[in-house]
Amino acid sequence: MSKKVLVTGGCGYIGSHTIIEMIRSTDYEVISVDNNINSTEKTMERIRQITGKEVKNYQVDLCDLAATRQIFEENDNLVGVIHFAALKAVGESVEQPHLYYHNNINSLLNILKCCEEFKVNNFIFSSSCSLYGNVEQLPVKEDTPLSKTESPYAHTKLVGEEIIKSIVHVNDVQAIALRYFNPVGADKTGLNGENPINKPNNLVPVITQTASGIIPKMQVFGDDYDTRDGSCIRDYIHVTDIANAHIKALNYLIEQRNSSNYEVFNLGTGNGVTVLEAIKAFEKISGLELNYEIGPKRAGDVMAIYSNSSKAKELLGWETTFGIEEMMASAWKWQQNLNKEAGRA
Repeated sequence: MSKKVLVTGGCGYIGSHTIIEMIRSTDYEVISVDNNINSTEKTMERIRQITGKEVKNYQVDLCDLAATRQIFEENDNLVGVIHFAALKAVGESVEQPHLYYHNNINSLLNILKCCEEFKVNNFIFSSSCSLYGNVEQLPVKEDTPLSKTESPYAHTKLVGEEIIKSIVHVNDVQAIALRYFNPVGADKTGLNGENPINKPNNLVPVITQTASGIIPKMQVFGDDYDTRDGSCIRDYIHVTDIANAHIKALNYLIEQRNSSNYEVFNLGTGNGVTVLEAIKAFEKISGLELNYEIGPKRAGDVMAIYSNSSKAKELLGWETTFGIEEMMASAWKWQQNLNKEAGRA
């Protein structure tokens, strides 16, 4: 009997890349669920194109408990859940906090309720470095004291972790929260990548869309931070590296190598890259000059954050394999494919 894993948010950016890597490197049968509020079902066709496998996707809102329960009823031999499904735009969360709390918290509660009810005891939570807030000491470790979260999005991740910790304390579910830094890049085939339905919020799709002329001019939010060039510092990490960490975390639980029923891991490269350095890396690999201007700081942004990921290396056997220029090159390959599809090339 095949071991089934439910990936929530499977049509999304990180969810889809995790499904691809699971098909490539494991014998798990993957089931996906996505309400497609921020994604498209076309992603499932891209996964089939890359892997040759059809993945069943339920178009279900996880805030609907009855519909969520039905997925578990129809797939009674699930061995684990990897929970990505969440709204994730920092700026939007500042403007629409109710939407973020409703969606991100209720969906998590429903999934955890079903895990308990259907004895699905291995749970991986897609968390975020944003819950660290503006930290005083870098790089960030898992035991770095959390400061005030800077956005409702970040707060939903913090609350989400607390919910999981409380719930696994009283049942048989064991969980890992993966706090990752800034996922970028695309699959090595160039056939799947970050493709926001609405206006992109993340730096790399803004860069590639600016390079393509879709966005006439991009903004760098602030150049007077206390950093080496005045722009924010982030720890950019290739999405395929992130995907592989989720597989290793799931295996770690299934093989019962965990010492506790709730563990936290940081996922990052350990290298802080400024926004302006990221722009320069893209210009170098593409040979293009980006049209950008310096704008005001953006609400909810922290000044600088990058990771110490030695715990994930030691316990999960995970490390990053891509540098910033490779990340940019893969993202640009994906954008060029999107441009061809749209008749822009």
